[in-house]
Amino acid sequence: MFGNLSTPCFNNETGILMKTIVVGQGYVGLPVAMRAVDVGHDVVGIDLDENRTSLLRNGSSYVDDITDETLRAALESGRYLATMSYDDVANFDVAVITVPTPLRESLPDLTFIEQSAASLAPHIRPGATVILESTTYPGTTEELLVPILEAGSGLRAGADFLVGYSPERIDPGNATWGFVETPKVVAGIDPASLVAVQGFYDQLVRTTVPVSGTKEAELTKLLENTFRHVNIALVNELAMFANQLGVDVWESIEAAATKPFGFMKFTPGPGVGGHCLPVDPSYLSWQVRKQLGRPFRFVELANDVNDHMPNYVVERAMAMLNGVSKPVRGTSIMLVGLAYKPGTGDVREAPSMAMIELLLGLGAHLVAVDDHVEQHRWPKGVKRVTLDATSLEDVDLVIVVTAHPDVDLSPLNASESLVLDTRNTRAVPSAEVL
Repeated sequence: MFGNLSTPCFNNETGILMKTIVVGQGYVGLPVAMRAVDVGHDVVGIDLDENRTSLLRNGSSYVDDITDETLRAALESGRYLATMSYDDVANFDVAVITVPTPLRESLPDLTFIEQSAASLAPHIRPGATVILESTTYPGTTEELLVPILEAGSGLRAGADFLVGYSPERIDPGNATWGFVETPKVVAGIDPASLVAVQGFYDQLVRTTVPVSGTKEAELTKLLENTFRHVNIALVNELAMFANQLGVDVWESIEAAATKPFGFMKFTPGPGVGGHCLPVDPSYLSWQVRKQLGRPFRFVELANDVNDHMPNYVVERAMAMLNGVSKPVRGTSIMLVGLAYKPGTGDVREAPSMAMIELLLGLGAHLVAVDDHVEQHRWPKGVKRVTLDATSLEDVDLVIVVTAHPDVDLSPLNASESLVLDTRNTRAVPSAEVL
């Protein structure tokens, strides 16, 4: 993915091979780790998931953007170690924290950041740099991360070691804007930290964008995803109204997209998923309400619209079945694509998961097609199948949830199954669309 492995990179002060720690080896952390190896760093990838670390050690990548060949080359270089143990992080130069920051009962859960910081802290030495990439609310780096690092290390941030923040901008499955090509926003808790953080990422990516402080960098990430979240909610609600009004919203969107200024194209879908859109705007809304005592109305409205989309898809599916005098209970329904976006296997917060819960609750028999989703993440109560004439024989309704580029939808045209295409792929002319 990144090209040939380069000459090892050395710490200018010590002349020793640069040792970089990447905590979290998921869709964010693994690309960072592989790129660091590629430019010559000695990299330790920490992940507490035993299944993941085992796969990594065997050269098997579970992240779609990282090929097995890239992973194996890193292992063969002798400069990459996948481990569950923090004993392997001693004497590090740079540590990058890329752990999840989920919502728990609508509240930010920073447990993984806290645990990672506490585990790294005893290994911090003077001159080391710690960088947070996990998405979070403004103030986390200075108010949460730094105190934990100082308490566990006995050193002072800024004086003895350096700390910064750089929001992840990974777009899984994007062949044009990968980790290296996407500009990287960087920040530090002080000028010296900014220099260290920017210097590190200057080795990894083509362009870095320094900002004045970590709070500004933290807000940058939330702004980017809130912008997307709100605009997706706009077209999702518009799609529901347009359907009831008998208007082709897809044609209107394409026509509007011909305007060369003042418009950015967003398309409807069955809901939003992944770690970013269902979570990030809520972090900002939570902080505004907590500190300012006011609602962030745009975010809360967008949450309401986007969270309802799986319900709307199920309602449309029920209406289609009712139209041919079939109840949902006892019918066979196929979902094509379970991941939240094409080209990935990430099912976190995916709208398909909410749809599955609703449809199973209504008594439907479910089968699904998605080779990208790992078996241990496959939803219970859903049979895994391939999309072919045999699997379609007893299916009453097919819902295209995510259109993976490597999935051939043409068998649907030869099937008598009803088709609801939530992505307007146009692969099945007879399909209903949102």
